[in-house]
Amino acid sequence: MMIELKPGQIRTREELAPIFGGSPQGGVCPSGTTPNVLLYSDPKVGELRGYYDGWLAEEDELGPVFEYTGHGENDQTFEGRHGSGNRAILHHVDDKRDLRVFKAIGVVPGTGTKRHRYLGRFELDRVQPYVMREAPNSDQVMRRVIVFRLRPVAEDYQRAKDDIIPPSMETTATVVPANVTTSAIVEPETNKKSKSSRSAAPKTIAERREANLSDQFQAFMKTHGRDLKRFQIKVKGLTGTLLTDLYDAQGHVLYELKGSSTREAVRMAIGQLLDYRRHVEPAQPKLAVLLPEEPHQDLQALLTDLNFSLVYWDGVTFADVPDLD
Repeated sequence: MMIELKPGQIRTREELAPIFGGSPQGGVCPSGTTPNVLLYSDPKVGELRGYYDGWLAEEDELGPVFEYTGHGENDQTFEGRHGSGNRAILHHVDDKRDLRVFKAIGVVPGTGTKRHRYLGRFELDRVQPYVMREAPNSDQVMRRVIVFRLRPVAEDYQRAKDDIIPPSMETTATVVPANVTTSAIVEPETNKKSKSSRSAAPKTIAERREANLSDQFQAFMKTHGRDLKRFQIKVKGLTGTLLTDLYDAQGHVLYELKGSSTREAVRMAIGQLLDYRRHVEPAQPKLAVLLPEEPHQDLQALLTDLNFSLVYWDGVTFADVPDLD
């Protein structure tokens, strides 16, 4: 009979083994004896590697989100031996496994044995299962990390104050490589023949078109000597992280890409650019919307009225790229 463990209870890994199985070490531990993937978060270890695991202070319309950083000292991946733990998290629904989260809270007195507090049972967020960021490893070398977004499955979970990611002390906008994005990482196919029940990323045809547009525009700009970047933004007092689309430092142009040229897409791009611009340094970048085809004339007039540049693929090349020699 399964021994019940309630959120908030504290156990060592040795004590957890009869309940969930799993490995005596490591952060991501797929169990060979129970249908679970055990996720261990140790603040003392994680923060040395440049990341915080924990609850976002800001809830969205679906409720709370727990961020958990994936495995790997170098650029994190889902592929090969180094990506096995990340794959286990990614495919936990298809493998009919739950995600169980534990947080290290010290050691057993007189020993080096760590104690772990159980936070509850989780699953990947079905809308946005993970995001990509750049963070330093234990040697302070910047690398690309996978940050999983976890949702509590049941009402019985623990969201203690100490488990909330600390808010940013100041607003920062860090320039990061353009490949710090979900579209740049390869997702392995599930072993099952049926379609994955987990939301994949990119999630929609529009997002796949956006990723292709991004690759195409970066290649175009490289022929003109432009190496595009992104901004990773932390806002003072908040725990979340914003990631812009492409930035041309030489022209000081901030681009927002969309996979379609509809009114909804253009209006969303306008709002995102106005939000990002307030935090970017150097200040007051030029703003440009990048689209896969020419939009309706009314939308062109809207962008002109707002002093936004419009760049689009005209079937041969990218039209109207600002400040391009």
